[in-house]
Amino acid sequence: MSSTTLINEIQELNLAYLLLAQRLLAEDRDTAMLRLNIDPQQASLLANLNARQLTRLSRTTQLLCHLGVGSAEQLRQITDNPREQGLSHIHSSLLMANPGATPIS
Repeated sequence: MSSTTLINEIQELNLAYLLLAQRLLAEDRDTAMLRLNIDPQQASLLANLNARQLTRLSRTTQLLCHLGVGSAEQLRQITDNPREQGLSHIHSSLLMANPGATPIS
C-alpha cells in the first residue's frame, strides 16, 4: 500500500471521527466528553466547527483519534476479561475512562 493511500485513509478516518464526535456531542454532551476523553472547552470547539473547519482539521497526516487504553496491561485486561459477558463492557469502559486506574481483579 502506498504512502499516499495510507495518508488518504487517515484523512478519511479523521473526518469520520470528527463527524461522529459532533454527533455524540449534540446528542449527549456529558457522555460524549467521557467517551471522547475531552474536556468542556474541547467539546465546545468540536461541536461548533463548521464543514470547512472540519475538513481542514481532518486533512492532517496524523490520526486525531487514539487508542483509549493507557497501558499494555489495561489492553490485556480488556481483551482477556474473564467476567460475564453482561459486565465486560462496563469493566472495559471503566478501564478506558481512566487510563491511570489500578487494575480491577
